Amino acid sequence: MAKPIVIGIAGGSASGKTTVAHALCEAFENGVVLLQQDSYYKHSDLPFEQRKQINYDHPDAFDHDLLVAQLQQLIQRHAIDVPIYDYAEHNRKVQIRHVKPQDVIILEGILVLADPALRDLMDVKLFVDTDADVRVLRRIQRDTQARGRSLNSVIDQYLTTVRPAYLEFIEPTKRFADVIIPEGGQNRVAIDLVRTKIAATLRHRGEIS
Repeated sequence: MAKPIVIGIAGGSASGKTTVAHALCEAFENGVVLLQQDSYYKHSDLPFEQRKQINYDHPDAFDHDLLVAQLQQLIQRHAIDVPIYDYAEHNRKVQIRHVKPQDVIILEGILVLADPALRDLMDVKLFVDTDADVRVLRRIQRDTQARGRSLNSVIDQYLTTVRPAYLEFIEPTKRFADVIIPEGGQNRVAIDLVRTKIAATLRHRGEIS
């Protein structure tokens, strides 16, 4: 059986990475699995108030070893148990998500292109490049409506950790991308081109007709 195609999608917070990932998932229906780097935030035994102060946009916030190991297992056609992250509690849940291997694996997250071990496992590397003002407005809307955050906390987090981390750690990973997608999920042309390339590769491997 052929090796699955691994697609990495990076970009700043609220850049549209998830929208791009879901658009590709829809294109391949049941033959794709989506992994999100956010699932691999480290478990913390710190009190809640201290967990709130962690810089979640720093590479050290993620359990890279577990992510690499589980991605390798999926590539080897083994099922995995993925952690589930609770944004309101700033910690992992007790529950896990059982994920079966598929022909296409999409890995989405702010820093998936920053780790050489992850990049070496990818066949296609994408970077979603969206203007900072659009990203911050989307983040405010998302975090206040879906993650139970206050407006002041979102703004404070953006200024103290999100923006500095983007400039230091995330934006520089654009140089590793095979394709840069401006404006994320709104760029249907770029998404269609990537989808067509993946479909052609799968046909060449005999995975789809």
